Amino acid sequence: MTKAEFVELVQKNGEFESKAAAERAVKAFIAAVTEALVNKETVSLVGFGTFSTVDVPEKSGKVPGTDKTYTKAAHTAPKFKIGKTLKDAVAGN
Repeated sequence: MTKAEFVELVQKNGEFESKAAAERAVKAFIAAVTEALVNKETVSLVGFGTFSTVDVPEKSGKVPGTDKTYTKAAHTAPKFKIGKTLKDAVAGN
């Protein structure tokens, strides 16, 4: 599903008067979650899931078939843990 298709679905389900209003809602949601994650805050939507961050440690490895090695720097990554209601809905329960 593309973003445009998703905006249409949000317009239908949210009963927005226009696609522009639905798109503003989608953009606002994305911006709010992004801002919270940048600030290392957790966003918990009961039944849907939880957006959070996780610190990934530095990692060293070897390139297969060569003697070259690499080191990937430590970083913070976004994480999503699915909620029970969403999990059950997708499973068809």
